[in-house]
Formats: sequence, C-alpha cells, structure tokens
Amino acid sequence: IILLPTKSLPAWAFHNQLIIAALSPTHSLLRSPFTVHSPMTSSSTHYRSRLAAILMPMVCSMVVAFRPNCGLAFCGSRALYCRQTNNRVPSSNIRFRRSHDKHSYSQCRLFSTTSDNSDDPKARVLFLGTPEVAAASLQSIYERSCHPSSPYQLVGVVTQPNKRRKKRSGQVLPTPVAIVAEQLGIPILCPEKARDADFLDELENDVKPDLCITAAYGQYLPKRFLALPKFGTLNIHPSLLPRWRGSSPVQRSLEAGDNPVGVSVLFTVSAMDAGPIVAQKSVVIDDNEQATTLLPRLFEIGTELLLDAIPGVISGETTMDTATAQDESLVVDAKMIDASEGRLRPEDMSARECHNRVRGFSMWPGTYVYLQIGEEESEPVKVKVVESRVFEENMEATNVIEIGPKKGDGLRLVCYDGSVLEVLQVQPATRSVMDAKSFTNGLQGRRVVWLSGVDESTIKLK
Repeated sequence: IILLPTKSLPAWAFHNQLIIAALSPTHSLLRSPFTVHSPMTSSSTHYRSRLAAILMPMVCSMVVAFRPNCGLAFCGSRALYCRQTNNRVPSSNIRFRRSHDKHSYSQCRLFSTTSDNSDDPKARVLFLGTPEVAAASLQSIYERSCHPSSPYQLVGVVTQPNKRRKKRSGQVLPTPVAIVAEQLGIPILCPEKARDADFLDELENDVKPDLCITAAYGQYLPKRFLALPKFGTLNIHPSLLPRWRGSSPVQRSLEAGDNPVGVSVLFTVSAMDAGPIVAQKSVVIDDNEQATTLLPRLFEIGTELLLDAIPGVISGETTMDTATAQDESLVVDAKMIDASEGRLRPEDMSARECHNRVRGFSMWPGTYVYLQIGEEESEPVKVKVVESRVFEENMEATNVIEIGPKKGDGLRLVCYDGSVLEVLQVQPATRSVMDAKSFTNGLQGRRVVWLSGVDESTIKLK
C-alpha cells in the first residue's frame, strides 16, 4: 500500500474497504463492481501528475492483488474513492460520466445498468426529493434497503440544483437530500428541470429505475418520466387525499383547522396528486401544533407507510388498478401560499382564524400584525407573531393590546367579534424572538394598539 506524499491525496486501507485517491493524467477504469461514495478534489500541479503517472500502475496492480473486488475510477484531475458492493456487474455494463456541475459533491456520475441482471433480482429504486423532511425519508429508505431481505436497492437520487446560499458568505449549498445522499454514497442527479431531455436520457439508458419514489421533490414530472419505471412512481403526500391536493397541504389543512390531519402514499399520475391511493393514515393533533413540527411527523409516518407498501408494489400485488381511486367530488386544492397571506387582520378575522394561520404559516411566510406603539402619530411597526393560542373567554371589542395578569399569560389581542388571540411569542423587526413578558418590558409603559387598513406599499417600517 503506497501513501502518496501530499496532503490532499491520502490513501488508506480498511478491512472491507480500500480507499485510494490520486491524480492521473489519463482516464482509467478497473474491471470491478463499485459505486461512487464521494468525489475528492485537488490541485493538478505538474509534479503530482508526474508522480501519479509513475506510481499509478504499481498502485493498481497492488489493489487487484490485495483486494480484487475493490474498484477505482479516475477522471482527469478528479479522483473518486469507491467501495465494494454486492452487485456483480460486468465492466461492459458500467457507464462513467462527467457532469458540468461545478460543485464537488455532484461532479461525477456513475451508474451500473443492471436492470436485466438475473444475479441481482432486487428492484432498482430511484429517490426524488429536496428538503430536510425528504432527507429523513431517504435515510429510512436506505437503511431498509440494507436489510438482506429487502426487495430493492437504491441506485440513485434526484434533487434540485444548488440554489440556497448562506446569508453572509454567499456560499452555495447542496440540498439536504444531496447532503444525505453523498454521505450514504448514492449517486446524485440535479437537473434544472425534470423534463430536460439529457436527464431523461440518462434515466432511461443508464439508471433504468424499476420504481421511483418522490418526497417533496418540487418539480412536475413529465409523462416520459412516469413511463420509465415498470412498477410506477410512489409519492408521499402529507394530507388525507383527495383533500388538499397541491403544493401546501399541511399549511392549508392547519389554516382550515382540520383535525384529524393525515398522510397518503399514492401512485403518481400526470394530474397533480390525483393518482390512486396505496396507503393512508389519519393523525389527531393538538389544537396548537404548528406546521414546523407537524410536517416532519407526517413525513415520518408516510415513510413507514411507503416502506410497508414497497414489497407489494414490487411483487405486483399492488398496482395502479388495485389501489384505491380518489373521489373527485371531495377534492380541495392546497394552492401555493403568497407572502401577503401572512398578515393577520383582526378587523375581519376571528381569533381562531388568526391562530390557525399562525400555526399553518409557521415555516413560511410567517404571520405578522401592524402595531402602533406610544403616540398616535408614531409610525406603524411590523411585528411577527411566532406563537399563539385562543383565549377561552370573549372580551369587549377593542384594538388595545394588553398582557394578561398571570405568569405565563400572553398579549391579548381582541378581534372584531370579541374573540381573543393570546400572543405568546413575537419578533419585532430587526429583533430576536421574545416572549410576551419581554416584549411588554421593552415598551416601558407605552400603549400598544393593533392597526387596520395599513397600506404596506407606502408606510416606512421600523
């Protein structure tokens, strides 16, 4: 085993896994089954290239002699460290691709086309997802696939391109699903659009999925995509379909005050969330639960439903024909949320309506109210309502806001109908989240009233 004398090009040998990283001036591929674990980058200085050119044949020979089932792949000045898999794939069935993505975690593509390999009867599953809730689902699906009795293997992950940026550094970050996929050693694809021809060609010719799974992927899937997997595409949708079809099911269900809520696993068809239902579960929730905690919980439940359903789908017992068709007469649309909907309007909303909107929009866009603090001539102040509850008793209608007399009481905001929204946590502009008591202490005795009819386009916010 040779350790290359450079910081960025280490080499190790483990009991069941040999990892080697080096620079090669040419492409080379050993005859061996392998999967990409993660790309490594380094500078391509002249002396390192010459050193690699001299040592690479020796290293490769020692690898074959020491661990014949371990594979290596090198691509110009990029190196991949690879590990042994249980797939016995002939070298002729291995496709190696170089992408133009500039981010290191997805710079290389490697897929084995084993769909027709009789030595490996496990179904090939492709996962599509983007946010943190989908990343948790991917982790669970992967862990189940590692069980010897699992009828499937994860062959790839599709996620959105890198567009999130850290506020201060401006650094481009991969999606949560991409981060987990890299940690698990699963190949990643990041098409700009799911309808891109190159992307669909790669799925059809290289990945060859038998079953696709979507969890908050965030893009419309074209008919050509849906026609690729022979077992279809399963989707985790956090609502009791056919109620709340669309992009914001949890937010809309909480806004409407639904209880119970639920999650569905369904086959994906061209119409949004209209496919037949494979499994569904209702969940009774607390009156104060917010989308921030409910969404992950529903995806966790939905993932378990999905894992229980996969064997039946792969065996052919569960199909589009045997799954339960949705009742179109019960369809309710969960339309996309607009940022302007976050404004609470006590002048024409009840305390229950305000509270449900606080719960439903806790992730985005949040909810807020305009207050006037102190003198009547003072400008409106935009204050975010972070947490609330409905006060048990009605009060005489007023726009004056006061804190309750007991410890732990919130700010009591009386709506037009006398119902009372008790605000427990707020966040004034440019300030951190604080409880009602801290907010009141900062007022220094000044009077606070909520405002109606505020024109957001003309006022100067503090």
